[in-house]
Amino acid sequence: MKSNRKPVLSMIAVAALAGALSGCAPLLIGGAAVGALVTFDRRTSGTQIEDETIELRAASGLRQALGDRAHVNVTSYNRQVLLTGEVPNDRDKQAAEQVIAKVDNVKGVVNELAVLGNSTLAQRSADTLVTGKVKASLVDDKDLYVGAFKVVTERGTVFLMGRVTQREAERATQITRSISGVQRVVRIFDIISEEDLRRLAPSQARSVAPAAAAPAAAGPAEPASAAKP
Repeated sequence: MKSNRKPVLSMIAVAALAGALSGCAPLLIGGAAVGALVTFDRRTSGTQIEDETIELRAASGLRQALGDRAHVNVTSYNRQVLLTGEVPNDRDKQAAEQVIAKVDNVKGVVNELAVLGNSTLAQRSADTLVTGKVKASLVDDKDLYVGAFKVVTERGTVFLMGRVTQREAERATQITRSISGVQRVVRIFDIISEEDLRRLAPSQARSVAPAAAAPAAAGPAEPASAAKP
């Protein structure tokens, strides 16, 4: 699979960049650029539809509340909403979070909006390329399934979302931190156990030694609403 890494990386990066160049509106809706490469999503079909609906309704509400003075990205995964981008002041940052909290079926909001001027097209394009490289690296790793992750990049910070085991979370974080252009990694995961993974996706379960599996089984699940660096 290593021999295919460069073509996969190029395909994902080009597709992601094309999407960024064609979608320059201040409000952007989060979405995967991997397309056909993603063959399995650990969310139920109903939850996937809910996430798409949340993103659409949130974008509409934010547009009404903030107009074009802010650049806000809305990404919903398993009904957990991540806000990234820039707003002109703290009042707008709080207003954006309040808009999201009122959307039906939202179970939590992670507000990572920065009080800054809107990012440039060059900055957004650079972030999109970083996202493409992260996704390509996840595709390339034999122990991970890219369909279990959602990747968002904002000003060099990579946000990782998904329903994953502790083992997968650590591996994905390690891979992401090694990629050029990544300044920081923030994890917003729903942590599941290895047993949960075997029930949820038998074909994706790996044989894990007891010592390696212990962290996932021993401690409490990582809160989905906690953003971890």
